[in-house]
Amino acid sequence: MLWQHPYVNLFKHVKLDEWRKARKEGDVTTYMDKTLKCTVFRIRGSVPASNYILIPKTSSQSLGLTGRYLYLLFRPCANKHFVVHLDVAAEEGHVIRLSFSSMFKEFKSTATWLQFPFLCATAPGSVYESTAKTTKHGLVGPAPVRVRWTCLMMDLHYVLSVYVNRTHSHLKSVKLCANMAVKNLVTSDLVLDPGLSFSEVRQTGMVLPEGTAPMPRDMCFPLPKGGSWHQMYDYIRFPSDGAKTPFDSIQKEQSIQASTPQPLEDKREESCGVGIGNPVQNRVSLTQHITIPKP
Repeated sequence: MLWQHPYVNLFKHVKLDEWRKARKEGDVTTYMDKTLKCTVFRIRGSVPASNYILIPKTSSQSLGLTGRYLYLLFRPCANKHFVVHLDVAAEEGHVIRLSFSSMFKEFKSTATWLQFPFLCATAPGSVYESTAKTTKHGLVGPAPVRVRWTCLMMDLHYVLSVYVNRTHSHLKSVKLCANMAVKNLVTSDLVLDPGLSFSEVRQTGMVLPEGTAPMPRDMCFPLPKGGSWHQMYDYIRFPSDGAKTPFDSIQKEQSIQASTPQPLEDKREESCGVGIGNPVQNRVSLTQHITIPKP
């Protein structure tokens, strides 16, 4: 499907603000975000399942988006939980639901549903800084007060292949539930680098690895002159291309990745500890423990 290349801006594609091809329930509004300097959607409510944006409008419809990578540009609401559901079709005819939430305390899986804990980061730094401060119950919990705008990249092809032994076909539907602000959602077969813009690549003559590209303009987060993207925003890739974070939870890596991310092979590896102090190592071990799949 050539029209989906190099990427699909989902909100623009369905003209989300017109609500003809999407549905909203509960407290769904728009506001001008001071950080991003643009209008974004905000979903709020004490019950996430009752406050959401659903694309497309009905379960009989399908988005049919074939891009391997899904990019969600969002910010969890401070001191609140959020939930995201992605219904992904496999070539074998099955539909697999991928869910991630700050409410989930552990990874759970069935043949048709994968649930991943999402651990909100507070600031760049260690595992302790990026996970332990977010929670009243162990390592998962509501978003911290100073949560940042985040670019989450999820490899749908990898997740279906490794977790349920299915072949990714297309994204069928998306349900964004309270509590969060969201700028956009994009699908692409390219690995997009949030720290690079097309203008920067043109000006510097930079050559990027095959299968990678700068972030499109309508996905970019604004930067002040001389500013660093990774100092202002969070980039979370799932699965991670390193072994510094638990494999069955979604969270920011311990260190900021300055190099352009690379596509992953369909091989699942267990996370492991790194050379850090005992208090932090203990938390790494605990994180590994709470994210082991249950039968």
